[in-house]
Amino acid sequence: MMKKLKNIPVFKSEEEERKFWASHDSSEYVDWGNAKRGVFPNLKPSTKTISLRLPEHILDEIKMLARKRDVPYQSLIKIFLKDRLNEELRHSG
Repeated sequence: MMKKLKNIPVFKSEEEERKFWASHDSSEYVDWGNAKRGVFPNLKPSTKTISLRLPEHILDEIKMLARKRDVPYQSLIKIFLKDRLNEELRHSG
């Protein structure tokens, strides 16, 4: 016998919807057995702008490396940070 699904409420805002799903089991509202995998090729990850103070000599060295690799220096900083983060997470068990 197929389980009767509850109706998803109409939400007044994204915040209201976020709070609802944080406290309710979606399997009571959605038949995940019929779900299809979604592909979003143009979706970009959310980013947040931060201010980071670096000694000038470090920034100069980063810019030099970025020019050698033909990448923007801010992208190189993100690559370095992500590589180091992955290493730390791998070793932190």
